[in-house]
Amino acid sequence: MTSYLNAMSLEAYLVTAFAVVLTGISKSGFAGGLGILGVPLVALTMSPQEAAVLLLPILIGIDILSVWRYRNAWQGRMIVALLPGALVGISLGMVSFTGINPDILRIAIGLMALGFVANYVLLNLRPTATEAKINWASVFIASALSGFAGFVAHAGGPPIKGTLLRMQLDKTAFVGTNAFFFFTLNMAKGVGYAALGLFSTDGLLASASLVPFLFLGVGLGFALHDRISQTTFVRLVYVLLGIAGLNLLYIGFASL
Repeated sequence: MTSYLNAMSLEAYLVTAFAVVLTGISKSGFAGGLGILGVPLVALTMSPQEAAVLLLPILIGIDILSVWRYRNAWQGRMIVALLPGALVGISLGMVSFTGINPDILRIAIGLMALGFVANYVLLNLRPTATEAKINWASVFIASALSGFAGFVAHAGGPPIKGTLLRMQLDKTAFVGTNAFFFFTLNMAKGVGYAALGLFSTDGLLASASLVPFLFLGVGLGFALHDRISQTTFVRLVYVLLGIAGLNLLYIGFASL
């Protein structure tokens, strides 16, 4: 792959740093949403595949900090429900990493994200103390799509966000469960990337140079999470989910 440190201009580095801060805030404070903009932003300066490989160590770093911060909040039964489908999706992503049309995938995920938002708006859903029953079939499909889209474009967030939102978890359990799931998912993706020979010493050094921006984004995300009420949090996550869906549709259709 391209030598990142030699090829990245100051402008490209600043764009990537901004994407890392945005992703850190979004993932650590609100379980993602705007973080899905990371690869598209970085892909303005390099290929989408290179952007995905460059950002993966950063995503794992964010996940580690988030798992530790919310270590007493994640829901084990949801993780058990999500992982089988995700592993199937990752396996399919490995097979088709260089052949899949990422724009078709972005459009499909964008439509799913907007479907979750429309359901929330039309039914006027509100968080309650009663936890929703898990529909195992829909969870498997959503997690498989998440694993597949996450492997090829780090775009696996919307299916999981929509699924967890429908479980009506409190905000900390929501972020904690999301963090633990994506930590596991991203570690598995790392094994897959390594098996495909996508990592390089230069690329890992470029990722390491972005660590200060990782800490900045995560610190801001934690602070914002603690200051926002449950109702505001749920509404904000749906807004972020809607923005992510619209962004995916825009990128997908514009690139076809």
